[in-house]
Amino acid sequence: MPDSERLSKRLARQLPCSRREAELYISGGWVLVDGEVVEEPQFKVAGQRVELAPGARAEPLAPATLLLNCPPGHDATEGDALARTLITLASHWPEDPAGLRPLKAYFRGLVPMLPLTPGMSGLLVFTQDRRVARRLNEDTVRLEQEFVAEVRGTLSETQLEALRRGTAEPGRRLAPCKVSWQSETHLRFALKGMVPGQLEAMCESVGLTLLSLKRLRIGGVSLGRVPQGQWRYLSHGERF
Repeated sequence: MPDSERLSKRLARQLPCSRREAELYISGGWVLVDGEVVEEPQFKVAGQRVELAPGARAEPLAPATLLLNCPPGHDATEGDALARTLITLASHWPEDPAGLRPLKAYFRGLVPMLPLTPGMSGLLVFTQDRRVARRLNEDTVRLEQEFVAEVRGTLSETQLEALRRGTAEPGRRLAPCKVSWQSETHLRFALKGMVPGQLEAMCESVGLTLLSLKRLRIGGVSLGRVPQGQWRYLSHGERF
């Protein structure tokens, strides 16, 4: 058996190409070793068959943004640990319209944005893109977020209007928001500049018990039909 060597070194010699180009082919998911995709340049090969997939391109990958439908019961404030647990090749939504492959390179350096408070579920954003991170950090107050709240209790039209005007909580003036019934037990909220605990306090002020809270949308980006526990890429035309 020949001595083993790094896949990037083997590919650079075999094509031939530069070591940098070889690493781009590999991280882009274009290199097969005995018919299986290998995405690690440091992977050791010896006598295996190394080949490029059709359409291979030695191009840097653009930074990605991932949208996770976070299930309840996870601490969404622990972004890094949550990403390692829930964002995997297997949990990629098969119907993702973005057209990007679930490459391992897209899982590196992900930064969690606008974390959910404990007990919440729904849309959670992880990004490699500095522009997206800047937008979500600097424009949080101006971005409308949409939630669906499962509640127990009844609500009069007067109380519903007080929630919309931000006057439901005595002694505290909140920014106006959109509130409507989605069903007999679910309220839909859309508001800007939300602070932790705000929706819980609003529901309590009108005698409702908040049972669960799920984030559906941030700005112009929504979860869509992504099932719970799965994720999709931010598509090219989507903007927060």
